[in-house]
Formats: sequence, C-alpha cells, structure tokens
Amino acid sequence: MIRRIIQIDEDKCNGCGACANACHEGAIGMVDGKAKLLRDDYCDGLGDCLPECPTGAITFVEREAAAYDEQAVLANKKKKDEMARSVSCTSRLAQWPCQIKLVPVNAPYFDGANILIAADCTAYACANVHEEFMRGKITLIGCPKLDSVDYSGKLTQIFANNDICSVTVLRMEVPCCGGLVMAAKKALQASGKFIPWQVVTISTDGTLLSPSV
Repeated sequence: MIRRIIQIDEDKCNGCGACANACHEGAIGMVDGKAKLLRDDYCDGLGDCLPECPTGAITFVEREAAAYDEQAVLANKKKKDEMARSVSCTSRLAQWPCQIKLVPVNAPYFDGANILIAADCTAYACANVHEEFMRGKITLIGCPKLDSVDYSGKLTQIFANNDICSVTVLRMEVPCCGGLVMAAKKALQASGKFIPWQVVTISTDGTLLSPSV
C-alpha cells in the first residue's frame, strides 16, 4: 500500500539517537552510528521523531510500505520489557564492601580496574545502573552530603596505590553531588597519575544527561 512514512537521510544524520529514543514504536534503531528505519510496519507515520532530530535528517515521504501493525509493535514492546526485567535482575556488583568509607585502599580487585564512583541516589533514580554503569567496573558509593568525611583522601590512596585504568563518576544533577566530583578530581590530581576519567550526570527523573569531563 502507498502511505506516509518517514525517510532518514544518512548524510545528515549525526548519530545522536534522539529519534530512536522518541520513537515509541521501536521503528528506528541505531546501526553503525546512524539512525535506520528498521521496519516499515512499526512506523505509524505520525512523526514523533521529526521534532527531535537536530539536523533535519528525517522527513515524510509517500511510498509503497507495509501497513502499520499495532499488534506487532505491542508484541515487540512486551518482549523488550521482559528482556529488560530479566537483565535488571542480575547484580553487577563485583566486590564487597562498596561504601567508600569501608572499602580498603589496597585490594586485588583494584589491579587493572575501571572504577565507578557513584552517588547513592543514582541506583534509585536510574533503573539500569547495574547494566549500564556497574558492569565490568569496581563500584564505590557514597553521599558527600550525608557522610561527614572527605572522600578525597581515601580515593587518593586507592588511585596512588593501585593500577587503576579509568574512573567514572556517576552523580545526580542536584548540587550536593558536586562534592563527589570534587573529591574524585582532587584525588586524581593528588595521586600523581594520569588516569582517564569522566563525569556522568543523571536527572532526578532518571534521564541520562550529557557526560562531561
């Protein structure tokens, strides 16, 4: 049948993924860094993705396409939800203890480790913390507002005395989490080592905001 459906200009696509996130039907996916219309029958032709594209890579066209299949879309959503629930049941905590105050400054699991320094609240704001951030990392958690300690001293010892490959600081967007970032930054400087690091911010509604270094 001839119907209205989206078309993606790969030359204009910058790979941001905003359209894929906006597509509630799952018709758009990211393939090799570019947005792709994965299935015609998943596209309802309403264009929720259009206003989200910052480069104007998405337009409407009239062409031969399979009819929108709402039942197939619902079945696909159900399948993805079941997979997400299954994944979320697997803990990715690699060591114990995990509180910054309690963790030792020397431990075998620190050798060659990628460190995640996470604010306590991130685990509750972001449902996928285990898979998206903790997986493959040694996790250290704390709250600079509630803990009456300066984390920088402990972190300096961990960075200086162990072979740390990278550091990711996972914080909430609230101001008090800035203390966690400052502690990590001071520790990295005081360690005398060059360790790649990044800061990732989560909003209070669980949205992943742009990482910054």
